[in-house]
Amino acid sequence: MTTIPVMDSMKAPVDLSHHYSRVTKNRVASSIKDFYKFFAIPGIGNLAGGLPNNHNFPFDTLEATVALPNRFVPTPNKSVDPPPSFQAQRDSSDRPAASRVIVPGTVDSSDVLRKIDLKSALQYGTAQGYPPLYTFLRQFARENLHPNVPYAGGPEIILTCGSTDAFSKTMEALSNTWIENRDWVRDREGLLVEEFAYMNAVQAARPRGLNIVPVAIDDEGMLAAGNGGLEDVLENWDDSKGKRPHLIYTVTIGQNPTSGTLGVQRRKDIYALCVKYDVIIIEDDPYWYLQYPSANTSSIAARGQATSTDAQPGQHNYNSPKSSGYPFLDSLVPSYLSVDTEGRVVRIDTFSKTVAPGCRLGWITTQPALCERILRITETSTQQPSGFVQSMIAELIMGPQSTNDEGRGGAKDGKGWQMDGWVRWLEGLRGNYERRMQTMCSILEDGRYLVKSGRRQSISDEWSVVEKSLMYDFIWPLGGMFIWIKMELATHPLYKKTTHDKLAHALWIHLTTKPYLILVSPGTIFSPTDSIRNDKGWGYFRLCFAAVDEEDVSKTSHRFVEGVKSFWAKKNLDDIEESIQQGVQDGCIPM
Repeated sequence: MTTIPVMDSMKAPVDLSHHYSRVTKNRVASSIKDFYKFFAIPGIGNLAGGLPNNHNFPFDTLEATVALPNRFVPTPNKSVDPPPSFQAQRDSSDRPAASRVIVPGTVDSSDVLRKIDLKSALQYGTAQGYPPLYTFLRQFARENLHPNVPYAGGPEIILTCGSTDAFSKTMEALSNTWIENRDWVRDREGLLVEEFAYMNAVQAARPRGLNIVPVAIDDEGMLAAGNGGLEDVLENWDDSKGKRPHLIYTVTIGQNPTSGTLGVQRRKDIYALCVKYDVIIIEDDPYWYLQYPSANTSSIAARGQATSTDAQPGQHNYNSPKSSGYPFLDSLVPSYLSVDTEGRVVRIDTFSKTVAPGCRLGWITTQPALCERILRITETSTQQPSGFVQSMIAELIMGPQSTNDEGRGGAKDGKGWQMDGWVRWLEGLRGNYERRMQTMCSILEDGRYLVKSGRRQSISDEWSVVEKSLMYDFIWPLGGMFIWIKMELATHPLYKKTTHDKLAHALWIHLTTKPYLILVSPGTIFSPTDSIRNDKGWGYFRLCFAAVDEEDVSKTSHRFVEGVKSFWAKKNLDDIEESIQQGVQDGCIPM
């Protein structure tokens, strides 16, 4: 569990303004947005704002059929031994319970925090977010997700257009662009990332001219110590490459692509180094609710050892001394915010995995001063997320706010899900994905080895011989949506007869052909540098158990195993030459 200072001894967040970009330092409040506070004065004759008349909006209401929060069956918060039969636990989506959400055209209320209607949602609004939804999410972040943030006053939030938008604005706030042949090398800033990383973030940072600096990982995630770990990288930084990096981008739960989940002690070790070297942590956490207590138990049953002895969802009450109020949330490995004594964590959350990616809606949680700078960026860029989406999510969860409110929320009786319903929905989602993880991992576990049997003769006897070759390996993921497969290509009969990357790509192509028809993500696309891609990226595949329908998880997992086995049966280069040539034509394999 985590421990935090006594409330009276908490210090204010440190001043990070020396890390603000030049543009961010120069930003001031939008004069137009600042004017909006006067619009709420009752009876005001508003001749000032350039707002279109709401009666001209072509939408009278916004309606949708939605799930009830108990649609999916949860899995236990605490793992059990022996592991349960997850195959027998089916979600209830074949008998979906549903309600109908209605966002009304207008609600007669002067309280902007309790007014959910299209008149307000579709109008120009404040950059902080739609007031009712902002209020709910702020409470959720401060009281339920992160009830023990150890700095005075606690964090602030701002709504975003999803994680990509949040990361982009954070980079805008905390890094300067650097252009080769224009700027001094000594001014070049850097971004620390896991050695296999979510490449959208890397590709957003690289055009800004930042050094992309990989840090070594293990099965949990980023290493604090050891060769290539964070301490090694920062302590031995080569100034000829530019400034020592002051930003970390990390996914700590169900890391994309490796599925690693970082335990509390590792977080403390990394955070201590960030304090020492004045580094800001950008924690992108779309999979935080998808933590799987059964993974450690299943790994012990299958292999005699847990996935992790530090990260153990379900084994502790991680929220101490203050509970979230929900056993499910208390059972989850907490955010870096739980150890953020100095206010140097920027946490990125999203509705992409809890509602739908097309929502393009999320929020940032960080210290108030930095949140204010990001607010200034938002005022002159995206301004706010979609009013359609914000109002629909607000009505779904919060529901009508008064007796004369003609809206309808997501509960069966027309009220909103409320906090209890929202947390129950998250529990059900975790259960749905945990069952898929168990199905895929069980099949992959059974198929890791190629088993050959035969007979051998000695001078006096004949022996029955069984040979086992490990074709691939993986860890049972403690969170997220992925299984990171290390292909043991050294056991393939053709390993020494061609280059490793050609053999790996031939396997990738082979899996896409009939009868296997399996598409996996090659490790090369998650390699943040050319050296990692060339040295080791070719040896990994990422499998996602989330995207396929539940009834197809078993079928596709078996096809992957059979496809690998059939590839290991190829003993002549001619057998894979067609796949190799296809890879060359595709530009995936160099000549």
